[in-house]
Amino acid sequence: MIKRNKGILILTSIVILIPVLLGLLLWEKLPEQVPTHWGINGEVDGWSSKGWAVFGLPCFLLGLHWLCFLASLADPKREAYTAKMLKLVLWICPVISLLVGSLIYAKVLGYDLSVNVIMPLLVGGMFIVVGNLMPKMRQSYTIGIRLPWTLNNEENWNKTHRFSGKLWVLGGVVTMATAFFSTLWILMGILILMAALPTIYSYRLYRKQISEAKE
Repeated sequence: MIKRNKGILILTSIVILIPVLLGLLLWEKLPEQVPTHWGINGEVDGWSSKGWAVFGLPCFLLGLHWLCFLASLADPKREAYTAKMLKLVLWICPVISLLVGSLIYAKVLGYDLSVNVIMPLLVGGMFIVVGNLMPKMRQSYTIGIRLPWTLNNEENWNKTHRFSGKLWVLGGVVTMATAFFSTLWILMGILILMAALPTIYSYRLYRKQISEAKE
């Protein structure tokens, strides 16, 4: 699995570290404390040293990136992964690294980017991509809606992911629309529904299957 994905693994690891290079180029212009966290209202509410912002965050994401890949490698059902699913996993941390780095450096340089607009657009787009892939996901222990009854029953897994795929695409479209309302509270509500509804659907299907088996 490592040999098959060596190229994209190296590429994505390099992309994660691009903010380090940008930070070194901007080092003299960076203050000792830089913004690294934004609150629900889109305002900066957390600060860190420039050393942590330039080196710490990208290196943390690089470690998380490799941890996700190794977890996928250790999955007993890793052969169920499609190429698109694995690429999706491998591009999550690079996109986060570039986004966070861009927000930090832009803020320091005086460019006040609107987090309330950027985040819903980015997250909504990701939901749409994942939603389109969900109906094609096969059972695994690291990717997908991993519940006891989905992992133990292939029919439950397939139906749950078909339902969730439609829900996530719809949720992605609505999430992108929230960018025009300048609030992240709507986004939080959408996230809760997108997590709760598939779980409820899957559990009810599980109970139905048990009832039918007893008849």
